[in-house]
Amino acid sequence: MTTERRPDRATSADVATGSDAAHPSRRSFLQTALAGGALAGTAYVALGRDMSAFAQAGGPIVIGQHCELTGGFASWGYWHNKCGAAAVKLINEMGGIAGRKVELVTEDTESNPATGTRKLRSLIQRNGASFVVGSVHSGVMLAAIPVATELKTVYFSSGEATEATGEKGTRYSFRTGTDTYGLAAAGAPWAFKNLGKRWTIISPDYAWGHSHYKEHKAVVEKLGGHVNDPIFVPLDAKDLVPYLTKIPQDTEVLFSVFFGALSVAFYTQAKSMGLEKTMRMYSVSGTIEAIAPADLKGAAEGVYIVENFPRMAKYKDDGFHRDYLKAIGTDDVHGRETGSERVNAKSHSWQNWENMFALKQAIEASGWKTKKDDKGVIEALEGMQMANALGHPQGAKTLRKEDHSGIIDCYISRVENDELQVKTKVAKEDLAAMMPVRFDLSKQAV
Repeated sequence: MTTERRPDRATSADVATGSDAAHPSRRSFLQTALAGGALAGTAYVALGRDMSAFAQAGGPIVIGQHCELTGGFASWGYWHNKCGAAAVKLINEMGGIAGRKVELVTEDTESNPATGTRKLRSLIQRNGASFVVGSVHSGVMLAAIPVATELKTVYFSSGEATEATGEKGTRYSFRTGTDTYGLAAAGAPWAFKNLGKRWTIISPDYAWGHSHYKEHKAVVEKLGGHVNDPIFVPLDAKDLVPYLTKIPQDTEVLFSVFFGALSVAFYTQAKSMGLEKTMRMYSVSGTIEAIAPADLKGAAEGVYIVENFPRMAKYKDDGFHRDYLKAIGTDDVHGRETGSERVNAKSHSWQNWENMFALKQAIEASGWKTKKDDKGVIEALEGMQMANALGHPQGAKTLRKEDHSGIIDCYISRVENDELQVKTKVAKEDLAAMMPVRFDLSKQAV
């Protein structure tokens, strides 16, 4: 477990001098940028610590972070942890939430559902977390939601299995990002039209892959296409050739859903077999998260990817995006960490940053003081509108009231010359129209 603690008060005053209109204080400057105001472009440049505004009535607000620091998703969890910690740092620099310091407590799920549920109980029951920013591992996430609900604690999922805001969702489960339902709605119609009508789906034998198969099959078949039987690969497989040889010869679109080492194995072994010569390669951002196409030595060249946040900043070129990248130490072209070769899991890790600001907005809007006020936070989150801002650098979005799903812009990109080049954008308004509400969690009791 790691705990982030900060002093109650800063040692320096606001940097404002002269007229407030001409020289806004750092705190007001940040608040404007976080709310999406006109001071965007330099919002994070040269920030110091200004915590003099803290009013410690009620003590700190403890937010838990349920994170994959080790195990199969550790390359993603590193970035989720870094983004969450950076968000809390910035929130505290601008005076906390409702004048109260935020204390971040992180537990490692070890990328394991059983361990994850035990660590979640520890976050809530031992460490006093009032809210939890949760797992990107779909298995951990789905195991965590019943526990969070039992303990009546708001839990933000970051994984993509649609069940978290669908049939297994509850009044306490939210997701600012998209899911397999949304990704199928965003990308499958375009891929069907532009890449091919006969699909084969190959994925790990795990909740995320099964969910993608279910959602994409439904869209492709509704459009009049054909989806072959899925090919599910054991999570511990290293040699994928026995599974790749099962791909039917009539496949026009090979839709792959892997992560981490399995992604590297898939791309390199599929390339060695020349599969891209007879079929189009299509995937989602998770398959290349924390992986640079250049490091695959051309194995991912030509693959189409649905991104949740463009890896190359030029495709969402605004000050909020670039200041966010500075805050988390990521370059704006290759997505690598400043001073290292690590690649940001960028299409997913932004949620740990944005979820902190969504909680700030809901807590302050509802007047939350203690756990007895949770209903107000839940109601504030349901239907919440988030403006494009430093607090929401992925872009403007809606947290849909009924199913607690994030309705966001998506991007369809292609790996060209070892970079993810955006080919088309799917606007959140169009995405919402393509994914009608299927579950209404807002009617459940709190």
